Amino acid sequence: MSSEEIRKSFLKFFQENGHAAVPSSSLLPDDPSVLLTTAGMQQFKKYFTGELDSEKDFGSKNTCSIQKCFRTSDIEETGDKTHLTFFEMLGNFSFGGYLKKEAIHFAYEYLTGVLGINRERITVTVFSGEGSVPYDQEAYDIWHKEIGIPADKISKHGRSDNFWGPTGNEGPCGPTTEIYVDGVEVWNLVFNMYYQKSDPSAGSGQAKLELLKTPGVDTGMGFERLVVMLQGVESVYDSDIFADLIKKINEVAPELKEREVRIFADHLRSSIFLIADGVRPSNKEAGYILRRLLRRILAYQVIYDVHADLFPIAHEFVKEKFGKIYPEVKDSKIMEVMIAEKSKFERAIANGISAVKKYEKISAAEAFSIYETFGLPFELVQELAPEKVAGVSREDFQKEFKKHQEISRAGAEKKFGGHGLLLDTGELKAKDEVELKKVTRLHTATHLLQAALRRVLGNEVSQKGSDITAERTRFDFAFSRKLTTDEVQKVEDMVNDIVEKDLPMNCVKMDKDEAKQTGALFFFKEKYPDEVNVYFAGHSLDEAFSKEFCGGPHVTHTAEVGKFKILKDEAVGAGTRRIRATVR
Repeated sequence: MSSEEIRKSFLKFFQENGHAAVPSSSLLPDDPSVLLTTAGMQQFKKYFTGELDSEKDFGSKNTCSIQKCFRTSDIEETGDKTHLTFFEMLGNFSFGGYLKKEAIHFAYEYLTGVLGINRERITVTVFSGEGSVPYDQEAYDIWHKEIGIPADKISKHGRSDNFWGPTGNEGPCGPTTEIYVDGVEVWNLVFNMYYQKSDPSAGSGQAKLELLKTPGVDTGMGFERLVVMLQGVESVYDSDIFADLIKKINEVAPELKEREVRIFADHLRSSIFLIADGVRPSNKEAGYILRRLLRRILAYQVIYDVHADLFPIAHEFVKEKFGKIYPEVKDSKIMEVMIAEKSKFERAIANGISAVKKYEKISAAEAFSIYETFGLPFELVQELAPEKVAGVSREDFQKEFKKHQEISRAGAEKKFGGHGLLLDTGELKAKDEVELKKVTRLHTATHLLQAALRRVLGNEVSQKGSDITAERTRFDFAFSRKLTTDEVQKVEDMVNDIVEKDLPMNCVKMDKDEAKQTGALFFFKEKYPDEVNVYFAGHSLDEAFSKEFCGGPHVTHTAEVGKFKILKDEAVGAGTRRIRATVR
């Protein structure tokens, strides 16, 4: 089976068994506790806790998905046979629809019935019991008595192997059963039966657990590992996921060694997916990860004297191979971002390589200075001049990095008076009274923006997320296509027209269901109390320009917003757009 056929077979199987197929969420998650999406269950967290209703949002208590994921910890490991930065997870989920029996039978039926894996190749593990959580006799009996897996092929393990829970945090958790084929783990089934309460004073495995009112199922199967097994190849880079790209890189850059070819293939693909989801190169957070990947590619091109332009080669490959399931990778802006980065960093990286040559020996502090000045990662300095950094370890470099972070942190505390942020609701952030006034203006502007978007583009527009700082507002919304220049201008003009009319910004407290009947907008991912505040711009709720469920703060009159300016409109995923705007 090709990788495309495997994806289709997975979704088809679970749809035929009562699951709603949910598109992959963005690599930029709504969850502020994580930098990038690392698992298929992340977009479903609030369904497990009961904050959101799966039947209402997806028409079913059971869902399945193929999720784009990114693992930053594997960047340095990339180049061997198994590690990737970008990867995909196949998963099926249930929020009160079924639990162990159905989950285990579904997994077994898909592996043996759809994929044709011989049952003799399968072994499984179950939870042996630990602390207050008992041995999972039920899972064992399902595997042994119902499915017929021999007892000697079912092993029992404790909490470290067969219990999933959020480390040190609160959240759904529970015992797991893992499925192995030829000794390789392919599928992990988590039975979310408990809620882990945060208890910093408790030792490992001692966090307080409470039974969930609605237990659920969260499964994850690594797509690339599955493809390698089914296609009978040695590594993911030999599978059809990468084969054509690897072949092309070898054709245009025959001087590259196998490890470097794999790094190029992984980093190019990963960069394209990050850019497609709205990440832009920068010196912080997800933007730093993207910049690091691109810098590594560009540095290797200089080191190995690769003259071929690999960016368009890789983009054409990704569009062809992944464009049907992830149409966002077809965006022409991806190449614009990559070309801009190439132009910006080629000179800096070349200068960094020249700088390395001038040293007889390079200390950890000097290695960090080279990194800070030229953007040359430590691992590349090691590869460029191993004899010059022979006495310096990655840990030594990290210590220098941490020193720099501590100095920066101390400077920030001094700048902000040591008090951190005055306001941080997750959506709005301000460090002092001056910034608070600015984010308040931007917050009201965001309400006006959404109302204007719906008037210009139609009611297909709905909020997918927002983030407001003193510099700008970032508003994500559901919409199926790129906005025209004329549409962007109409939206901007409409907001400014409302600002000039100086409408009053009012607030009324109402019963939630009554508020919905007024047509007030609300963010479907939020869980609202029975009584809500509805903020509206206008003299009355019936004739208001905008009205939304909201906790504030807002200006008193729209004229206080100031001049509204849209800075950028871009795609951040399939069917999702992002507008960045500011006020002056």
